[in-house]
Amino acid sequence: MEKRHLGRTGLQVSRLGLGTMTWGRDTDEQEAAEQLKEFVDAGGNLVDTADVYADGDAEYLLSRLTDNLVPRSDLVIATKAGSVPAARRFDGSRGHLLSALDASLRRLGTDYVDLWQVHAFDPATPVEETLSALDIAVSSGRARYVGACDFSGWQLAKAATWQNAHHGRVPLAGAQLEYSLLQRGIEREALPAARDAGVGLLAASPLGRGVLTGKYRHGLPQDSRGASPYLSGFVQPYLGERPRRIVDAVATAADGLASSPLAVALAWVRDRPGVASALVGARTVGQLKAALSVEALTLPEEIRGALDDISAPVHRYPDQGWSEL
Repeated sequence: MEKRHLGRTGLQVSRLGLGTMTWGRDTDEQEAAEQLKEFVDAGGNLVDTADVYADGDAEYLLSRLTDNLVPRSDLVIATKAGSVPAARRFDGSRGHLLSALDASLRRLGTDYVDLWQVHAFDPATPVEETLSALDIAVSSGRARYVGACDFSGWQLAKAATWQNAHHGRVPLAGAQLEYSLLQRGIEREALPAARDAGVGLLAASPLGRGVLTGKYRHGLPQDSRGASPYLSGFVQPYLGERPRRIVDAVATAADGLASSPLAVALAWVRDRPGVASALVGARTVGQLKAALSVEALTLPEEIRGALDDISAPVHRYPDQGWSEL
């Protein structure tokens, strides 16, 4: 699998990354082991997790697999901190973030993570304090590179500028943002801000939370995320009329290429300017194999252009706001 530099750093990540949001909850240890082995055998190295995935069990599970299945040195492990699910808020304070990092390292069974990310912007904490935790993590050896998730354009620009403008601070390497044919809102500000600052984009939910695979075109499969008690609310926003038209266009393109909607949608995101890696979260190894097969696919320009047109973000008047789709 092709590797790309994450932003303006020396860190190389596979252009498809393995997400672990379902590990330890909907994906058991045997299935996770098969996924990780398949991913590494295909040349992948970036594995993305978080301290709150399955209440920490995803990190525990990854630790067991790196102990017994895949050498730690073969992986680029990315994790996150800052979410406080019980309180339904984010905590970007230095104390919370560094405590969360230490807990993640214990669960992961490693001395360091390759990429440590702030899970979201915390308006109650000065951004300078949040960013100081990233500097401490790197200077102490607990993280090699740092990044941010779900920052808006101005938040990302402010954070990247602060880190780049002050001597001794660690530049942001990556920004993890949701990006797909169903979610192009980041193209207005966040993606240009990332590219201008030299921050590599990790595209989360590149398959539109699974909707772009076409599995929901004729109903709600009982074994899908849309039917899961944990993730149904995650999928529901993308089951409306406009997403349906985009999914139909992707299916038409797939038919013309003798490919699959999954491959077409994933190839579109993977090859967008500024994208370092597209993160794929699979429930089964079969789903992961289907995603990994996209390595051989490059979309023709005319198909890429047609998909660009039908999925372009909606520009609304009079406030000139953009929809999130």
